[in-house]
Amino acid sequence: MNIQRLLLLICLVLGANLLNAQNKYIGAAKCKMCHNKPATGQQYTKWTEANHSKAWQLLSAEEQKDPKCAKCHSTAMSVDASLHAGIKVEEGVSCESCHGPGSAYKSPTVMKSREASMAKGLILPTEDVCKKCHNEESPHYKGFNYEEYLAKIAHTNPKK
Repeated sequence: MNIQRLLLLICLVLGANLLNAQNKYIGAAKCKMCHNKPATGQQYTKWTEANHSKAWQLLSAEEQKDPKCAKCHSTAMSVDASLHAGIKVEEGVSCESCHGPGSAYKSPTVMKSREASMAKGLILPTEDVCKKCHNEESPHYKGFNYEEYLAKIAHTNPKK
């Protein structure tokens, strides 16, 4: 491989990584289009029935103005506004808090492959993702048992 091809390859890889770093937050309504079918697990409905979807409404008007509270009670409030592409503050803790901004991986052709989705920015949440908010900084923190809370919000696809 000559040096020009090697440099081009490096630039393409770096460019793809930079694009992924700028993925935009599309909002739960876009996720609903594919993730609310009974056959594939009704993830959207499970989210709407759980506390994460109601997190913003749990804050008082004063708390909604406090960045320390807002960042953990609304995905939209936790990221730079330039990355908003459909997400709304009122969604609370939406899909993209845990799974990353969806603009690059939202298409059905990408979502057919976990590897392709992850290459485009999909995150499979870990305990560390949860602990960005569920930690001692919260005035309402009462401990955090990852396995226990993960079971409460489980929304798997039975086909996978």
